[in-house]
Formats: sequence, C-alpha cells, structure tokens
Amino acid sequence: MGVMKFLKLLICMAVAIPAWAGIVDEVRAALAQNNFSAADSDLSSYRAKNGVTPEYVEAYSWMARAALNAHEYDQAAAYAKQTNVLAVEQLMQRPLDAEPHLPIALGAAIEVQSQVLAARGQRAQAVAVLQTALHTYGTTSIRARLQKNLNLLSFEGRPAPALRGEKFLGSRPPTLAALKGSPVLLFFWAHWCGDCKAEAPIITQLRTEFASKGLTVMGPTRLYGYTAQEEHAAPSAELAYIDAVRKRFYSGLLDMPVPISTYNFDMYGASTTPTLVLLDRAGKVAMYHPGALPYDQLKAEIEKVVAR
Repeated sequence: MGVMKFLKLLICMAVAIPAWAGIVDEVRAALAQNNFSAADSDLSSYRAKNGVTPEYVEAYSWMARAALNAHEYDQAAAYAKQTNVLAVEQLMQRPLDAEPHLPIALGAAIEVQSQVLAARGQRAQAVAVLQTALHTYGTTSIRARLQKNLNLLSFEGRPAPALRGEKFLGSRPPTLAALKGSPVLLFFWAHWCGDCKAEAPIITQLRTEFASKGLTVMGPTRLYGYTAQEEHAAPSAELAYIDAVRKRFYSGLLDMPVPISTYNFDMYGASTTPTLVLLDRAGKVAMYHPGALPYDQLKAEIEKVVAR
C-alpha cells in the first residue's frame, strides 16, 4: 500500500486515539492529518519516558515516509538519515530480525533515501545506495523490500531472472527460457492478501482475452510460516492451506502454475503483494508494478507487449 493511500485510511482514526495505542499508531494518526508538529511532540514525549526503542525508531521512520509523500525532499532525507543512525545503534544491541519494528524502520529509511535521490534525478546514486544495502542486509527480512526498490529503478528492459519451481501447485511451472516467444504475466500473490484475491478475476479475464496472443500467466507464491488458523504452521500445513485458498479464491486460475519459493520473491522484490511483472516475447521485463492494477491499466500494458 502506498504512503498516501495508507495515510488517507488513517484519517478516520486520527480524531480519537485509543488509550492502548502505541507510539507508531500515534505518529501515523498525526501524520494522516499532515500534522508533523503533533507527530514530533508524540515522539519527544515517548522518548523522554522510554528512551530510544525499536518501536520508537519505526515511528520515527514514518516522518521520513510522510515527508517524501509531501515532496519535502530535504526533510525526508534528514528523517531517513536519522532513522538509519538510530537503527544502526539498535543493531549494536540485537540482530535486525530479533523483533518486528527495527526491520520496518531500517527498510523504510533506505527506501526513502533512495527515492529522494531518484526524485532529484540522481538515479545512479539511488541504485548504489540500494546495492550497498543489499550487500549488507541481503540475508535479512528486508532483502525483498530493498530488491523491490532497486527493481523499480532498473528492472524494466532487463532479462527476467529465472524462477525456482521445485515446489509448486497447479500445473508444473515451465522455465521462463522455455516461454520465450510468448508474453508472460507473473502474478506474485500471498495466501493472506486481500488485494491479490481482488486482482484474480481481472487476471482471469485478461488471460482469456489474450490467450490467442499466447499470453501465459504464472502465479508465484511463498510460505510465510503461518495460516489463518495457526500462528506457527509447519510447511506441509501451510502448503495445504495455500492450496485451499487457491481453490476457493482463484477458481479461474486453477491451471495456473504456482511455483512456491521465497527465492523468487527475493529476486523479484515482491515485498508488496500482489506484484505484477510483465515479460515481453524476448523474456525481458516490460512492466514491473508492486501492487494491484485495475483491468483497463493492466490490459493496456499487455496490449503493448503482445503488439511487439
């Protein structure tokens, strides 16, 4: 979900903050009303009482994201830099993935830093920031997020990375090399993702419309370690759950190959679901889009590819 969309959704909760709300919720709510002063006051009060905690660092990272969304690039860069400093200080005390707040904060700081550089026309510098971060944090949970931002800057026009498909649902996934000559739509989805379920009928319809043009659809997904019923699910249990979700919500795409691999999500930066990746007949990335797309927009992109 984009920052603007998220902030708009929070406006309704900004009027009254529940007593149990944490600092992250308080800061988000203030920023939903574009009230940086109130957000800063909330942060100062929290820090005076609790010091700098991972939760504080995540809350602070929202200042950077909100400033970027407002096109206040100097502010965004400053907030991102300070978030990075605070996060690195925390890493002296704990691993990045020891709790949930710190990876969110650090990922946001690096993301904002790169997007500010890109917005200023410094694309090469933005790519360098992300490549350095991938080298440093490529084995942590923020790897896919970093790759997503790098892909947004440099993916289109490049050969699509091969997919791993040792584990799969539906029909056996063909290799992308075997699909050269045909346009391919990669639909990265997750079993918990409501936007993915809403996108499925659109993809089903477009696959039917462009079948005569050779469009192939593949639906990579991955294991997340939990299901709606189990907080900590064994791989076999989660796989069975994914299959049940697929049969219930993706009935028009049951013959779609579904390779299951975290590697695919990391390589394609699919930290946002759905992520839609369109490949041209030469096997190169023609469109890279984290998030859902409406029918008309996705159809227009497919038309460009099949016409080439």
